[in-house]
Amino acid sequence: MENIMSSKLFTTRQGTVLLGVIAAVIAAIALLVYLSHYRSGVNATVSVLVAKKTIPQGTSGDVLAKSTGFYEVAQIPKGNVLNGAITDTSTLAGTVALADINPNSQLTETQFGPGSGVVQKLDPLDRAVVVSLGTPQALDGQISPGSRVDFWVTVNGQNASGVTRPFAKLLFQDVLVLGVNGGNVTLEATPRQAGQIIYASTNTQIWLVLRNTVSKNLARPPVISSVTGG
Repeated sequence: MENIMSSKLFTTRQGTVLLGVIAAVIAAIALLVYLSHYRSGVNATVSVLVAKKTIPQGTSGDVLAKSTGFYEVAQIPKGNVLNGAITDTSTLAGTVALADINPNSQLTETQFGPGSGVVQKLDPLDRAVVVSLGTPQALDGQISPGSRVDFWVTVNGQNASGVTRPFAKLLFQDVLVLGVNGGNVTLEATPRQAGQIIYASTNTQIWLVLRNTVSKNLARPPVISSVTGG
């Protein structure tokens, strides 16, 4: 009986019309699905790093990644995204800008290359200053790039009575060592600190004191003399 009814469905005019309607509905659904996927693809965007202002040649990728002043994350239509466009700041690690990058430009991997030297570790407001030290003052070779040190100076000075006495003073705490080359030690400093370190290296004797990375700073840096004793 079922086979007979199926045969009639395919042979009668009504059956043919019904099958045509079913086929048209299926085709319409397929078209709607296709158009939906097509529109999704056309309207898709990608989060890309874009320069907010000129990024000078030689700019450290590590510093760039930490500062949003030079770039912003923009939503770029998928079809307009450049090859190698940078979508994650981790891509910038250990690199420098190979040439000036213009404002509103997408940042791409080809614009950056491997970088080396202490400049990679400097924030925009930091400087690198070199001091020349003797063996004991430089901790007998026990410091290395990445060490943290306290910066002491010893000098002769007059007390309130006008008597000249030697004293030692803790000038800076928790200073980052950027590099060591024999007796030359490169330190990270602010511009003002750099000037004070240069003055100290010219007019006093400098001693570096190694500290732990979790050591706490002293609220009142000491001045040691034969009178105070501490």
